[in-house]
Amino acid sequence: MALKSTIFKAELQVSDLDRGHYGTHALTIARHPSETDERMMVRIVAFALHAREMLSFGKGLSSEGEPALWRKDLTGAVEDWIEVGLPDPREIRKACGRSPRVSLYAYGGRSVGVWWSQNGSELARLGNLAVFELPPDATSSLAALAARTMSLQCTIQEGHVWFAAGDAAVAFEVVALKLPGS
Repeated sequence: MALKSTIFKAELQVSDLDRGHYGTHALTIARHPSETDERMMVRIVAFALHAREMLSFGKGLSSEGEPALWRKDLTGAVEDWIEVGLPDPREIRKACGRSPRVSLYAYGGRSVGVWWSQNGSELARLGNLAVFELPPDATSSLAALAARTMSLQCTIQEGHVWFAAGDAAVAFEVVALKLPGS
């Protein structure tokens, strides 16, 4: 018998000074049994960095061909494809063919550098792809904030992110490895 996803609820307050987005988002996150708290929290960070109407979580690890997050227009066409982790470059190429904007948030410590050195030159050719690295100390600290019911605050300014839950806070900088068009 297959294990079922665990449901997490989060109220996420976003103050994105860079984009001028301020809002509160009620999130329901299904965490696949094989997904870690760290990956789930990285998905929430990616949501905060792209927060806007029509942004939603994909079906997750159990569903191939869907990202961690995406935004579709009213016709169902994908406008933003957002992935987390260190995916196979073939999957990223497919995503770049399906969406005008693809963002990848890589995390995992030293393995990010190894993955990027192996795949960076191939991914550099994809003009609609942005790749960002999240620092390992930040993602492990974010994992400690995970709870079945969360009240999170996120402030974003000039690439710096501040996440808080209660008395705990995590501050970090998102490092751009590749920007669209570069």
